[in-house]
Amino acid sequence: MKFLLASNSPRRRELLSELVPSFEVVPSRFEEIAKEGERGEERCLRFAEGKAREVFARFPDAAVLGADTVVVFGGEILGKPKDEADAFEMLRFLSGKTHSVYTGVCLVTPEGERSGVEETFVTFRPLSDEEILSYIKTGSPFDKAGAYGIQDSGFAAAFRGSYSNVVGLPLERVREYVKELHL
Repeated sequence: MKFLLASNSPRRRELLSELVPSFEVVPSRFEEIAKEGERGEERCLRFAEGKAREVFARFPDAAVLGADTVVVFGGEILGKPKDEADAFEMLRFLSGKTHSVYTGVCLVTPEGERSGVEETFVTFRPLSDEEILSYIKTGSPFDKAGAYGIQDSGFAAAFRGSYSNVVGLPLERVREYVKELHL
C-alpha cells in the first residue's frame, strides 16, 4: 500500500523517514480555519484529521498521515509568526517559562482511521533580546509554531515528553498507529 504524508514540512518528512522507508509527500488542500474558543489540542487534532482526510479522498487506496503542531502557553495558541515583530513577541512571551507543544496526528487507510494528540512540556531558559533577534535573523522561526525549533534554537532548558513531537511528529504515536493498521 502506498504511504502518503499530507504535509510539506521538511521536519516531518525527515522524521517519518525513520519509520516508513518509502512514502510520497502530497500536500493537503485542507483549509486551516481557527474556531473561536477552540483549545490548542482540539485545533491541532481537527487540522490533522482534515489534512489526512482531504488527501485520502483523492487517494482512497493509500495510507495517509496528517499532522498539525501548535504551541500553547497560558491558554493562548501560538501558531507560526506573521513577521519579525510577531516572532520576537512570541519568544519573549515564552522566555523562562514552560509551555505545551501539541501535535495532532491522523492516519487514514482503507481499513480504518487512528488519530490522537501528543503533548510535550518545554521549558525555555531566560532569553536575552539579543539572542532572540539573532535567532530571528536566521529565518528559522517563520515556518514553526511558537516561532522556534527545539532542534535549532538552543532555547529549551528542559522538556518532558516526546522530543520528536516538538520537532513536528510524535514518532512513538505514529509507530503505534502504523502497527495497529498493519502497515
